[in-house]
Amino acid sequence: MSVPGFDPTHLGVTLAQMDREMVSQRADGTVLAGTESILAAYPLVGRGWMVWPLRVPLLRGLLSWLYRLFARNRYRMSRLMGYKGAPPCVDGVCANRNPYFNDRKDA
Repeated sequence: MSVPGFDPTHLGVTLAQMDREMVSQRADGTVLAGTESILAAYPLVGRGWMVWPLRVPLLRGLLSWLYRLFARNRYRMSRLMGYKGAPPCVDGVCANRNPYFNDRKDA
């Protein structure tokens, strides 16, 4: 999902490509996609240890394939896990609740 009017052509990708997998851009302009993007992003937020399996050559191909499978089906998987979407906004005021627990009245 993107902001109306967003055009990624300056990145050299289409919205369809961006919807299929994570796409990022380095400060030098290099565009990364899929697991390459994840490998670059996680260390920047202090989570580099979470992607160590992607650094293992024997695992990287398999994990890249699994990532693409997940990315293509992420909306379906989210619905199966109970994700109900963000609560609606009324008169410009939006509820700030976890969408996994939409049915809770006290959230």
